Amino acid sequence: MRRKRIGVVLSGCGFRDGSEIHEATLTLLSLDRRGAAVVAMAPRVEQAQVVDHLAGKRTVEIRDVLVESARICRGAIVPLGTVPAGDLDGLILPGGFGAAQNLCTYAADGAAMKVNPDLEALLRALRAAHKPLGFVCIAPVIAAKVFGELRPRLTIGNDPDTAAFIDRLGAHHVECKVDGFVLDPDLRIASTPAYMLGPSIAPVAAGIDKLVGAVFDMAA
Repeated sequence: MRRKRIGVVLSGCGFRDGSEIHEATLTLLSLDRRGAAVVAMAPRVEQAQVVDHLAGKRTVEIRDVLVESARICRGAIVPLGTVPAGDLDGLILPGGFGAAQNLCTYAADGAAMKVNPDLEALLRALRAAHKPLGFVCIAPVIAAKVFGELRPRLTIGNDPDTAAFIDRLGAHHVECKVDGFVLDPDLRIASTPAYMLGPSIAPVAAGIDKLVGAVFDMAA
């Protein structure tokens, strides 16, 4: 039997300027435990910023999102835009500030945000094929921007400002605990708060595993 191929879109390495490493690793672990074939990808672009995670301060370094993302998946990664929707059975976006900076411009532009065109094209193609999508932590803002006209049910936990932003984009925010997830069964979209709520890796892992399970089960 063919293994289900699930894409994972990364946005760098480190929660302050890239993918949240716990969220990304937990996603990969949960997929592997279910026997999925993971297709990791990231945009080949410069990071919006580079942050010293020890000092918590921005640096003057220049780093490539694809190169940094390769750290998380041991080099097994390809550029975003090179994997057609037909090669995937589903897709998951872990969070981290990189999702809001390197996959889209939410952090800088708010309501005027733009989504990476390769990512938006892939999301729309997967949605048109009725393939499941998962969004972790802050990544649901991307789903709200791309699919707002479809009124998807999404969660980032309970932060009122971010929830209101998601609603303004046309989506419907649903409050959710960290160890849970929200499923829009009609659109086949799942989301979980993860480190939007925290407070530690164990409850974050529980929510992500439920999201991954939903995406995996819905995948053809």
